[in-house]
Amino acid sequence: MAVISINLMSGCLRMKTDVMVVLPFYSPYDIADGKRDDIFPTGKKYQTLWLLNGGNGNDWDYISYSNIVRYANEHMLAVVMPSGYNMNYDDFEPGMKMCQYIGEELPNIMRSIFPLSDKREDNFIGGLSMGSNGAQKVAIRYPENYAAVLAMSAGSFDVRPKDAPPRRINTGMPMPPHKPNEMEENCEILKTAIAQGKPIPEFFMIWGENDIARSGSLRSVEFLRAQGVKLYAEEVPGKGHWWDLWDMTLEKAFNELLPLRHDLIPAGE
Repeated sequence: MAVISINLMSGCLRMKTDVMVVLPFYSPYDIADGKRDDIFPTGKKYQTLWLLNGGNGNDWDYISYSNIVRYANEHMLAVVMPSGYNMNYDDFEPGMKMCQYIGEELPNIMRSIFPLSDKREDNFIGGLSMGSNGAQKVAIRYPENYAAVLAMSAGSFDVRPKDAPPRRINTGMPMPPHKPNEMEENCEILKTAIAQGKPIPEFFMIWGENDIARSGSLRSVEFLRAQGVKLYAEEVPGKGHWWDLWDMTLEKAFNELLPLRHDLIPAGE
């Protein structure tokens, strides 16, 4: 297993940026037991989870606060974790194009460095809180790129009355407000993709009973179901907007939810 920190120049972000990558190897115990004769899977490719951090976080969050390294290694899934910079994974004109960076530029760069599969069925995108909204936002704009979306504490389709309180309360955090009509735009983009017959990823949405994103998650689930999107939704009793929820969700996603091979992809497939 390798845990790799990368600093690269991004044209979409107009600056250098950091990315963490978990790249699993075969178990040395299998070598010792005579079951294998290789550790690094030469000539094979990885399924990949593109995993986005939440507000005030960075590319180290999952490494620091979850068991993502162990989960990735046990299931032979590469995990790519960019830094979100509190930008809500939006594209700004002029300015940073965070959504385009995640959906286009970053996969092209990573696949030129690592043996990551570019097939839709081998790619998943996920995130928590702000990152879960980003994952859904990227997935509906690039639906041909992802088989599934793992949204932990999400509310990307939370359309509410115009006189409702703002979604993001100013707590002094260096985070821009949501773009005007952002949720409405997300809904229209997904509806258009469905009308055009594009392949829509499966959505896995999980939130806590005491989660600040609970109401947004419920409204988003209602919208997705109304569109006929394939959806798994779960509210976890007693859990709030924190890492105990998100880590257990990652473990469940790896073990049960995401369509993983739990192995490398043989050459030629």
